[in-house]
Amino acid sequence: MEYYNYIKSLHLIFVVTWFAGLFYIPRLFIYHIEAWQKLSPDKEILAEQLKLMTKRLWYIITWPSAILCTIFAIWLLVLMPAWLKQPWMHVKLTFVALLIFYHLKCHQIFKQLQQDEVKYTSRFMRIWNEVATLVLFAIVFLVVLKNAFNWIYGVVGIFVLAILLMLGIRLYKRIRDKNPNA
Repeated sequence: MEYYNYIKSLHLIFVVTWFAGLFYIPRLFIYHIEAWQKLSPDKEILAEQLKLMTKRLWYIITWPSAILCTIFAIWLLVLMPAWLKQPWMHVKLTFVALLIFYHLKCHQIFKQLQQDEVKYTSRFMRIWNEVATLVLFAIVFLVVLKNAFNWIYGVVGIFVLAILLMLGIRLYKRIRDKNPNA
């Protein structure tokens, strides 16, 4: 238990770096998808650069952070097994499972784009980009409040946040339609 705060600190550091990767990778996906709408040679030059950037982000920051975050989380649960009996932890672990699914889906999209397979629109990716934000909000509130009973307020808050994010995406699209350099 004397190492508990060190393990918790490392877990939090890797949560932050994992989310940094999860926040940035869809942005790179958006740029990659939009690069395919350009004319040659710009399309090929941009695509190659974006492939390199996403590869480095994904394999040097995001995957290692996800793995280390998970290792330290499991270590914390080994030290504090009573948490597994807490209702808030059950809800949190559900959101963590959703986050892992999101990460794996991003990996699938990453591999497709590395092979020049563009299956999604940039609009879809802008919406997809917000999933990690919603999961982050849910997990942070659960961990800080440690109350699964009030999760109803949290769900309502997440829906309000989701609506605000969607409105922001639509507003940004209007701005970009009027000024492509915005």
